Formats: sequence, C-alpha cells, structure tokens
Amino acid sequence: MKDVGCYILWSDNIKKFYVGVCHENLNQRIIAHNQHVYGKKSYSSITKDWALFLFIKTEDFSHAVRVERKIKSMKSKIFIQNLLKYPELISKILAETK
Repeated sequence: MKDVGCYILWSDNIKKFYVGVCHENLNQRIIAHNQHVYGKKSYSSITKDWALFLFIKTEDFSHAVRVERKIKSMKSKIFIQNLLKYPELISKILAETK
C-alpha cells in the first residue's frame, strides 16, 4: 500500500519531533528510521523509539514536500502539537500548499 503524505514522528527518549515525507509504505518508513537505515549522521539516528504522531495525506509527493517545508518553517513544537489538537490547521496547511 502506498502512503503519500507528510508524517510527524515523536520520540519519548529525546522529547522531539521529526517531520518527513513518504511515498511508499509508512510503517516500513518508521521501521527504517528506528533501524537507522538512513545513516548514522541523519537526525533520526539519534534515537530508536520513533512513533507516529500524525500523518497528513496528500494527493502527490510534491505536495507532501510542500507540507513538510511549511511545518518545518514554523519551528514550533507547540504548532505541531496543535495540528493534532485542531484539525482545521491541517486543512489550512493543505490549502496553502496546494
């Protein structure tokens, strides 16, 4: 199954979020982050307890990248937490990045 969108992972160990994009299988992507498949110098390699916090489905990969950049540009843990709390924020981001 193909999961196309922007995902946000959470680590309890380091109390941080990771924002990325996916165009294949999301579960396999999370497993790969936790197994450090993307290299020891990647940000996600600093811990092995990444868990899905939120997945924002998009129509295509390029839209997912635009959503990822928008979320990262906010540079705010509170903003990311509010995405789950207030679903209308997700709708707004999707519309702004269309």
